[in-house]
Amino acid sequence: MRCFPILIGLFALLIAAPVVTAIGGDEGWIDVRCNVDGATVKFDGEYKGVTAGGSLTVPVYTTGSPYSTVTVEKSGYNTFSGSLVMPAAGQTTTVYATLNPIPTPVQYGSIHVESQPSGAEISFNGDYRGLSPLTINDVWPGTYTITAEKNGYHTYSTKTTVSSGVRSQVFCTLSPLDNAGSLYVISTPSNANIYLDAVYKGHTPMTISNLAAGTHIIEVDKAGYYDWKSSVEVPAGGTRTVSATLNPMPASTVGWVYVSSSPGGASVTLDGAAVGQTPYSGSLKINNVATGTRTVALTLSGYAPYSVQTTVSPNTVSEVTAILVPSAPVSSTGALSVSSTPAGANVLLDNQFVGITPLTLNSVNTGSHTVTIQMSGYADYSVTTQVNAGATSTVAAALLPQTPPTQKSPLPFALTLAALGIFGFMAVGRRFR
Repeated sequence: MRCFPILIGLFALLIAAPVVTAIGGDEGWIDVRCNVDGATVKFDGEYKGVTAGGSLTVPVYTTGSPYSTVTVEKSGYNTFSGSLVMPAAGQTTTVYATLNPIPTPVQYGSIHVESQPSGAEISFNGDYRGLSPLTINDVWPGTYTITAEKNGYHTYSTKTTVSSGVRSQVFCTLSPLDNAGSLYVISTPSNANIYLDAVYKGHTPMTISNLAAGTHIIEVDKAGYYDWKSSVEVPAGGTRTVSATLNPMPASTVGWVYVSSSPGGASVTLDGAAVGQTPYSGSLKINNVATGTRTVALTLSGYAPYSVQTTVSPNTVSEVTAILVPSAPVSSTGALSVSSTPAGANVLLDNQFVGITPLTLNSVNTGSHTVTIQMSGYADYSVTTQVNAGATSTVAAALLPQTPPTQKSPLPFALTLAALGIFGFMAVGRRFR
């Protein structure tokens, strides 16, 4: 029975003593969680590894010099920088790094066009752009049709593909017609404008060569005179002389406005009133325009509006040439900003993991999307949200802790076993007393 008090004392010590588990010694861990795998992690500029499976766990010594900053970077993404909180011995701290992709701007390309012979009229997808050689700038990536035309030569047409930031080269070899002829144009008074088939050619007197034989429309005009217009037959292999006598106009308080655009087909207004559309070659002629300052505006789908003021003088032609600029493409994507309380939850967009809260997703297709937020120990949060073009939609979730199942304490059972043991020792003691 002398051992009985000793057993009682040992049992009391076992009941009262806490369970102590040694973890890590002077070592702790920093868990870097990232929405992008393969990202490089650095502490105070010191390389620590790359993320995989959404995280990288880095062991650190709590007795050494503490780290204060973390950077997470990967090519094609904006670099994440943040501060670090060192863990205590045997503990883990978590850093959440969201890398957003760097948007790649769409660059214009260009097309350089040459022809043999030079001076051909170049059209871009049917829109006249000028005489070769010329360069067509600010072209969106894609495939386009280039057409070269010159009197006395067969029309040449080809397709070319424009890439972002690249200049495409197009060379047009024109074949001469077998029945080309010429026109010699003179006028009274001289130095009048010549238009052949609605295309400006120069001033009188002038010889226009390499014309296809057959019927052409010629127009001669000069400020202060009525226009002269006629059809003319160009002989095959010969030259025809055209003489235009211009009649002076009486004193007037009106003039003309000639409007052309590249590309053609633009709607034109004069002081807010619709007056027609620009042709694909040549000019829209607006007659009987009151003298003074007038506002000419052009609109064309896919291009920025154009507006300019021009001064109209009596019996005088005022010319407006508009180079229309393509408008920026309409965005078909928007952004989605997701946050949670607490932070650090996994985010699923339409059941696909996309990162860890807080984060902002750019270039999300417009329309309805399902956002699910998950975190260990908390109930899942799910919501359907609408993403609009060029706008940012926001989802903010307050996560609710999950209620753990009730567990019975093992202490009463242990005490019962201990009591049975004591009574057993007491019974044995009585037998040997």
